[in-house]
Amino acid sequence: MATVSSRPPTSTRPSAAPAGLFARIALQALATVVAGYLAMGVVAGLGLWAAGAADLPGGFTAVLAAVVVMASGGEVQLSGDAGALAGTQAQLTAMPLTVTLVGALVTGYCFLRPLRHHAVTGARELLLRAGAVVVLWLIALAGLSALARHDFRITVGGGEAEDPLMDLFGELLDSVNPTVGFRTDLGPTLFYGLLWILGVLLVALLVSRGTPLPSRLVRYQEPVRPTARAMLLLLLAYVLLGLVVGLVVAATKGRPAETFAVLLLGLPNVTWLALGVGIGGSWEGRAEGPFGLPVPQVLDAVLRGGSGGSDLSTIDLSSLAEQDGRAWWLLPVAAVLVLAAAFAAAVRSPARTRLRQHSLRTGVAFALTMLVAAPVTHVEARFGLSVLGIGELDSLGGQVLLRPHVWTIAGFALLWGLVLGLLGGLLATRVRRKGEVEQPVHRKDGPDATGPSGTP
Repeated sequence: MATVSSRPPTSTRPSAAPAGLFARIALQALATVVAGYLAMGVVAGLGLWAAGAADLPGGFTAVLAAVVVMASGGEVQLSGDAGALAGTQAQLTAMPLTVTLVGALVTGYCFLRPLRHHAVTGARELLLRAGAVVVLWLIALAGLSALARHDFRITVGGGEAEDPLMDLFGELLDSVNPTVGFRTDLGPTLFYGLLWILGVLLVALLVSRGTPLPSRLVRYQEPVRPTARAMLLLLLAYVLLGLVVGLVVAATKGRPAETFAVLLLGLPNVTWLALGVGIGGSWEGRAEGPFGLPVPQVLDAVLRGGSGGSDLSTIDLSSLAEQDGRAWWLLPVAAVLVLAAAFAAAVRSPARTRLRQHSLRTGVAFALTMLVAAPVTHVEARFGLSVLGIGELDSLGGQVLLRPHVWTIAGFALLWGLVLGLLGGLLATRVRRKGEVEQPVHRKDGPDATGPSGTP
């Protein structure tokens, strides 16, 4: 007997399923990008408002866009124009790390959230999700770069200046409407923005405890994730500690608006410097002119304490302690928090992990962490205005430099990680560990030797 298949055509199903998957991934990637930029914009806006930037003549939106661009790894270039009477020099290299950190945390969380209920994640799907986020992120970054441009007019003369020569220069400059402005360099901005978003997504995968990895990467989960997560918690612990100190300062020392501006724009710039100094690392820098860094007074005093000229001040435990003896507390605070991070990593690692393995992993992870955290604290800002080629006006010129000794800091981090990783692993042996734990078998004679089913 002949059989006739009654199965309906299914030619549309193979294409419908991928189309639905692609649409869902695209919407989730869009939500991730919007949430990340929105979080950065809110924090940057509040920080600029606290710093008084809301009073800028028509430039708040552009300044806000520029701060978000810099927080995403982009480059903003300063420029000036004073006609043929004067020359200008301007440079700005900095990252507002509070904005950066908030954006990274929100973006990473939103990227991982759709994967939380997956038993496994295919490499193709993971790459597709990451690619969608990266493309949309760079498109949005290019749009913000177009907004991040503005010119401000400089007013020099007039006033209460007692120097007739300065009054004359001021009148000459006012006659040509001198300006200073900023622009984004789109090429480097997109390049560094690409590195930034790729780094955020990679770190999110490294520190996540529950997000499944592709089958080829599962073997790296146990040796990498506990230590990576501990290093992130270490950096966040320093930020939280700095936040508490900043709130106390705002409540007791006065000038709360300036303190909140520092907290909302550059808190990790200070706290991660404190971590590096606490483990024995150092920075170098100087501050000249009316401009300065929004940093604690003890650090500003060290930066302005150089011999002048091209000499740079060294920022380390001893130089800070010369200004304020309480700086020595950075050493025990670093010891306690790094040990806590090493202990947390050991507790989350399988019990079969050997002490030397945990020590080595902690040392390498801490060194890599400081290789990332220290360079982003780099600050370099300069503005100079020379009139008729005979020198700069001190009232309008200034320079701020803060540069880490990256490899020295990483070397100390490696040593601290090796030692405290070993100690943290020893402390964790007294705590119930996650992972595979071999249970001891106790043999007894008599009726207690039988199991629940009555079998020995």
